[in-house]
Amino acid sequence: MVKAPPPIKNRIREMRFHANEMTQADLAARIGMTRQTIVAMEQGKYSPSLETAFRIAQVFGVEIGEVFQWEG
Repeated sequence: MVKAPPPIKNRIREMRFHANEMTQADLAARIGMTRQTIVAMEQGKYSPSLETAFRIAQVFGVEIGEVFQWEG
């Protein structure tokens, strides 16, 4: 059985690009996670915890809803 992707979409890659092309490693270091976790989120294979989602939004200086969207 193939696991369906999570119903949460994100704009992390786009926001990194607009933040002076921040690398996945830079973002990961700023939120205390691994680069591989950022990769998985960007590919829609992993949905972050609420705390992590807030941390990511804070890094970009935006509201959480500007980074993550529920596609339920």
